[in-house]
Amino acid sequence: MTMILAGDIGGTKTILRLVVLETSTNEYNLPQLTTLHQQSYPSQKFPDIVPIVQQFYTNAQKQLNQEIFVKNACFGIAGPVVNNTSELTNLNWSLSGDRLQQELSLNQVSLINDFAAIGYGILGLTKEDLYTLQDVQPNPKSPIAVLGAGTGLGEGFLVPLSTGKYEVFSSEGSHADFPPRTPLEFELLTYIQDKYQLSRVSVERVVSGLGIAAIYQFLRHKNPEQESPILKQIYQTWAREKSLDLSAEVAKAALEKDDILCQQAMKIFIEAYGAEAGNLALKLLPYGGLYVAGGIAAKILPLMKNGDFMRAFQSKGRMTPLLNQIPVHIILNPDIGLIGAALRAAE
Repeated sequence: MTMILAGDIGGTKTILRLVVLETSTNEYNLPQLTTLHQQSYPSQKFPDIVPIVQQFYTNAQKQLNQEIFVKNACFGIAGPVVNNTSELTNLNWSLSGDRLQQELSLNQVSLINDFAAIGYGILGLTKEDLYTLQDVQPNPKSPIAVLGAGTGLGEGFLVPLSTGKYEVFSSEGSHADFPPRTPLEFELLTYIQDKYQLSRVSVERVVSGLGIAAIYQFLRHKNPEQESPILKQIYQTWAREKSLDLSAEVAKAALEKDDILCQQAMKIFIEAYGAEAGNLALKLLPYGGLYVAGGIAAKILPLMKNGDFMRAFQSKGRMTPLLNQIPVHIILNPDIGLIGAALRAAE
């Protein structure tokens, strides 16, 4: 029985998962993974990942009542990874795969960007992990695209190899220029430029959790009379203390359909999200599928499936027939990064 260790390292928390490899394979010729133990730790309370792993091993041995023999490990990291090393500014951690391999007595340790982990994780998803927005037959010989809005916006893609496996590539597409499509979006672009004194506005400034907050600020500035007393109080608290998640509050009010300004803000956000997904699809032609990840889409699923996202995705003029041939899915499984890290470790 081969055990591997998967990790999701973030500035707030680090999640570790102990996995055993099964001999059966899925459609991508990858081993099946069975989780033996999983635990979350507050990252800020530890000087490094090593003591977290050591504590994790101790807890796993007690719970499973067996010795833990891990062969390989992979950690998805919320930050850049260069040559299997990463400097985590939010944590003041300096990680090296070679050092971790030696200190944890492992055969191999891989450090990958957290969005690359999501890319690998796509290959381990089941139908229950997805909500399908456009159900068409995927082409296994074509690329797979993935984008996901959370605090920021991540983008990436997978390319099929002759071996039947996929290679995962990250992208900085979220930092491309935001392309306004309507007079209102042009106003939004100008508002963000003026507010933050920017020479250009990236897609991430709009299609992200921070983008939802920016869109709401733009709308309350444009139409102050439409702001509800409840959201006005929430906004003032957020502006004064930053103790609230304004984006989450706007999304919640839009889901409850009791706040006009919030509903309009989320409509702008979702249409911009769909348009960017369509832009990514045009560049890659991912007939293997386009997957929407991130922490937002699954939480606002009723809004994502009301038609605004797909209309913006498909609205590409003469190229619309091409986009109609691309499977589009929303990822519902919040552990996709851990799944991906485990699959990468298994390789």
